[in-house]
Parts: sequence; C-alpha cells; structure tokens
Amino acid sequence: MSEALTDVRQISGIAYGFMASKALFAALNLELFGHIDNGACDTKALAAATGVAPNRLETLLASLLSLGLLVRESGAGDYANAPATATYLVPGAKAYFGDYYRFQIDRQIYPDLMHLDAGLKGDEDNLAHDSFSGWLDDPQLAADFSRAQHAGSLGPAMMMADRIDLSASRRLLDVAGGTGAYSITFCRRHADLTATIIDFPNVVEVAKGYVAEANLEERITLQPGDALSEPWPGGQDAVLMSYFLSAVGGADIEDLLGRAWKALAPGGQLIVHDFMLDDDRAGPAAAAGWFLVYLPLRTDAVSFSAAELKPLIAGHGFAEIQDAVMIPEITKVITARKPAVE
Repeated sequence: MSEALTDVRQISGIAYGFMASKALFAALNLELFGHIDNGACDTKALAAATGVAPNRLETLLASLLSLGLLVRESGAGDYANAPATATYLVPGAKAYFGDYYRFQIDRQIYPDLMHLDAGLKGDEDNLAHDSFSGWLDDPQLAADFSRAQHAGSLGPAMMMADRIDLSASRRLLDVAGGTGAYSITFCRRHADLTATIIDFPNVVEVAKGYVAEANLEERITLQPGDALSEPWPGGQDAVLMSYFLSAVGGADIEDLLGRAWKALAPGGQLIVHDFMLDDDRAGPAAAAGWFLVYLPLRTDAVSFSAAELKPLIAGHGFAEIQDAVMIPEITKVITARKPAVE
C-alpha cells in the first residue's frame, strides 16, 4: 500500500503525469534517441535529422532533460542519451523497448483512456471500441498491438521459462497467445515441446512471422479464432493464459478455467499469468492502473488478486495451487495441477 498523500504537489504530480509520457512518446515517434546515438548531438543536427524546427525542438529537449531521459555532455551543449535511454529506447539496441511504448501505450491505450468516464458509467455507446475482438478485426490495429505486445512479452516470457519447468511436458496450449512470445521461448528451452496458440485471426497472421523467424513452424501450431468460443484441443500437458483473464468479462473467467480443466490431460499444469492486485486490494499502483485500462473497453471488466483467483481455480478441481510474483508491482503467476487421477 502506498503512503497517504499529504501535499497538493503530490496530487499535481499525478495530474500532470501525462505531460511526461507524451514527451517520451513524441521523442520516440521522432526517433530522437536513435539520432542522438548516431551522432546528431546538438540542436541544429537534431533539427535536420527530425525535420522539427529548432524553436519547437528545443522545448521538447528541455522536457526530456528535465525527465532525465537525456543528459548534457560535460562542458558542452551537446545532448546524450541517459544510460536507461541508451539501453531501452534506441532502435536496434538489444533491449529496445520503444515500439511497445510507441504503438501500444501512445497509440492505443492512451487514447482509449479518454473513454474511461464512459466505461465507469456503463455507457456502452461511448466506449473506446465496440468490442475488444472488434478492435482487433482491424488488420493494422491488430498488427500494431501484436508487435508492441511481442516486445513487451519477451522479457516476462524468459522469466517464466526460468521459473516454470516444462521439461516433462510435450504439449502446451497458449490461450490468447498473441504473437507467440511465450510459446517460442518455452519451445526454445525444451526441445521436445510443441505448442498451439489460439488467438484472433489478424493476430495469428502477425504470429506467423515470429514463429517462422524462430524456425519453429513444425512445432508451433497457430489456431485462429476467439478463445472464448473456439474449441480448445484436448490432452494438453500445460495450459497457459497470460494477460487474458484481465481482458475478459468477470463471468468469462469461470468459463475459461473450466475450458482449461477440460483441455488438460490428468497431471497437466495450469499457468495463469496476469496483472494482480495485492490481497488487500490497496495496490500495487501499476497493477491497479493496468486493470483500469480495460474499463474503457468493456463494462463487465473486473480486477482481481491472487487470493481471489485461487478459490475459483480450486473450485474447478485443481490442486497444488501456488502463486508468485512475476513482474514486481505488476504481475503474478498462479500455477495449479489437474490431479493425475480424477
């Protein structure tokens, strides 16, 4: 739980927070950090590289300096990327994360939150989209969302593969598996593992490229369709649902857990990775914020903690239910086992 606020300046920090995020997004859209990395280090050179007039560019540069995203070279007027900026925000860097911020946060989630009031009021006519699946019916939106999600999922996928042992598994069902970040990572880790990904058709089209790039076409099957209605293959050794339960309506959660039970072979493992509140529902702030993101999309969205999900999972017959932090302050993972003898 965060400490109670005591000063109006703390409230202002929340109210004005969008200014910092838009400065970051603007810089990413201009590929500013990449230009600096390539040697355009003063205002004149950056203006030429970005096509932004110096008077306007200097205003953005001042904001980026104030946020610590840029620094000034010692004893000179040149700009340099801060260490974290150089690591995560320069295109081509090994840990580049900029496209996730550009495409998913700036172009999708940020404008969607303009409809938060409608979502809170249950105003179906003024939600950000007619439906989540309808939104992903747009091939370009689906492609942008999927590529951004892929960038954001690779790190957690590697963390999960380190913590969850699938060495004895042969068949993994990755429900709403997006571009396959988790399936690809697990298959690379375990040579005998095959995977099936279920997701919307336009998302699956993007996934094909990532699966082919990983040379895993023979081990990863792509099944286009809505995971809420599409039949799931049975006899699975593991069923993974990552960032899925938070994206559906409250009533759908029970249905998905039931589907997972039916899809698993006896002894199979359920893996639920998602945003999760603390058990007292007083934080963490990042997880709470992510749950808020779904309210402009659907009026039946719910938030939950691991303590609230585990009894639902147990109610379907699962045993050996455990939870652990995956991404600190943001996500947890719950694992459970379908008993070997039903």
